[in-house]
Amino acid sequence: MNSGRLDIIGLGPGPQEWLTLETPQILAQASDLIGYGPYLDRLPLGAGQTRHASDNGAEIPRARHGLELAAKGAHVAVVSGGDPGVFAMAAAVFEALEHGEAKWRDIEIAVHPGVSAMLAAAARLGAPLGHDFCVLSLSDNLKPWGLIETRLRAAAAGDFVIAIYNPASKARPALIHDAFALLRELKPPETIVGFARAVGRKDEKLTLTTLSEANPALADMSTLVLIGAHATRGFEARGRRWIYTPRGSEAR
Repeated sequence: MNSGRLDIIGLGPGPQEWLTLETPQILAQASDLIGYGPYLDRLPLGAGQTRHASDNGAEIPRARHGLELAAKGAHVAVVSGGDPGVFAMAAAVFEALEHGEAKWRDIEIAVHPGVSAMLAAAARLGAPLGHDFCVLSLSDNLKPWGLIETRLRAAAAGDFVIAIYNPASKARPALIHDAFALLRELKPPETIVGFARAVGRKDEKLTLTTLSEANPALADMSTLVLIGAHATRGFEARGRRWIYTPRGSEAR
């Protein structure tokens, strides 16, 4: 039997209009849709298609399942929120592929970009990623807090704008508080901070504040947290507040 195909797709932060133009076509052609249940719930099920939903934290088994189906000739679409290559399913698929069955390496695989949460949040807030920035996940499911702390310290020392994914969950509500306590030791109290929750959805909420006044409890798993650099600025226009980071290093 000829091997099938596996497409790894990003669904963006939520709104249908933020899908890339190719995404609906690829999804319509797939025989099997694989992903985290709430992401699959956002997709219409076409004739002859099968959904394979799994829980959060099951990324490697999910990837292996997709590869096995594709090896049997299926056209599989593995979906992620945001961009599939940013803390999402693309890395899981390639990890499973490298360590998996030899026959899986004959599968035609393509990764398709999506709108990441940090880009959607930055657009809503202005242009905070206009100069050098870094991206961190606070999830300690796959790495220890000690490594997260080391990277936060390095990002603060380098004066990067910091985009924080996975800031808090019911299982680990304290990590975002620990992160803010650390950053308050390393960065000026007037550093601009943005909380962008559920960007593009009906319950979207944007909060702009400073590092000294920020309430870390505002963050949950639907929130992207942005910590400004020394040069990040804020101002008001037409009744709303914008933030941006100037493009030139002399802005410091």
